[in-house]
Amino acid sequence: MLDSTRGYLDMELLRFSTAGSVDDGKSTLIGRLLYDSKSIFEDQLEAVEAASRSRGNEDVNLALLTDGLRAEREQGITIDVAYRYFATPRRKFIIADTPGHIQYTRNMVTGASTSDLSIILVDARHGVLEQTVRHSYISWLLGIPTIVVAINKMDLVDYSEQVYNGIVAAYRQMSETLHIPNVEFIPISAKKGDNVVNASEHMPWYKGQPLLSFLETVPLGNKLGGAHFRLPVQYVIRPISDQFADFRGYAGRVAGGTLQTGDRVRVLPSGLESTVARISLYGNEMLQAHAPLSVTIELADDIDISRGDTLVRSDEPQPLVERDIRVDICWFNERPLLPRSKYIVRQPTAETMGMVSAINHRRNINTLEQETDVAELRMNDIAEIGLRTASPLVFDRYADNRTTGSLILIDPDTNETVAAGMIQL
Repeated sequence: MLDSTRGYLDMELLRFSTAGSVDDGKSTLIGRLLYDSKSIFEDQLEAVEAASRSRGNEDVNLALLTDGLRAEREQGITIDVAYRYFATPRRKFIIADTPGHIQYTRNMVTGASTSDLSIILVDARHGVLEQTVRHSYISWLLGIPTIVVAINKMDLVDYSEQVYNGIVAAYRQMSETLHIPNVEFIPISAKKGDNVVNASEHMPWYKGQPLLSFLETVPLGNKLGGAHFRLPVQYVIRPISDQFADFRGYAGRVAGGTLQTGDRVRVLPSGLESTVARISLYGNEMLQAHAPLSVTIELADDIDISRGDTLVRSDEPQPLVERDIRVDICWFNERPLLPRSKYIVRQPTAETMGMVSAINHRRNINTLEQETDVAELRMNDIAEIGLRTASPLVFDRYADNRTTGSLILIDPDTNETVAAGMIQL
């Protein structure tokens, strides 16, 4: 029993998100995954069956497994990000079911920001739409390594290979324009279960894996962290007690790489250096720390370190320390972003004031062109801006480290998050 439990805990974890236009079947697909993989409890199924009958549905409405908000069930759309967990004998999964409506693009960004893979649904009757392009671009912008295009509702186009091939060609043309790599295409019917968990008898022309088999076998890399050691300091531990009179520890979540006792470290942005005296996890001493563990580091020297500083290894390539940066952002707020606007910049534990120095360009999702001479950004716009911060930020390019290369902008008046950003330089 012990060995089997340890094996379960050591199983690989795949985080993936779903996105697509309204009514493309995102919630139904996740419901089908949960249902066919036997990952729902009997009382949950009974509740969904009862809700389906009350709505006059002939079949069990699997979308109700994930449409948890009352407003979602009433409108038949996903509004918030719904997280679901399930496991197979081969892998564990966390699903972020994200909204499809353009009004909730910011929720899609939130759900996809920590994903290893993005499933973009396309209605076989409608093909590639504006929201398909928007969600694909956001997935690429967020550094998600693999995109699965699930061409859904194939049962409504008589499982036509010609329709499937036409959508694949249209999507490939778009993805090549945006330089999106690693795209997989799977024809499915979430409602009927074709190619979701089990291979479809209706599409013998498709020679690839069903969706779940692909999810179980897709390679996982170093997903959120980079290759080099980074520890954004979250908390400085200095207990005031006789037992720990001289204790000074620096706690945080490792955002990349590894660190061992005895390694030489540098504190940024100050540049001060010391040697690692001890690494601990929940009070237990460790010889090595690696992402994504949350650890406490003790150093051989008492040096000035505060929340927001970053510990790095002295013998590795260093992150950038700058006040002027270029950032790709998705704008969330109803109030427009204007040049010279000031916001709180949080990245990842550091916090400082920042001013928008320029709107470099905005991405036109319809034409895929970069628009210059843009006076302002409106809700759900995707753009590159220049940002100047009051204090220097310690960061990597987002492409190198999704944790240290990301930031959020916060309205200082309302304390509301108004944008998510991916640092380019």
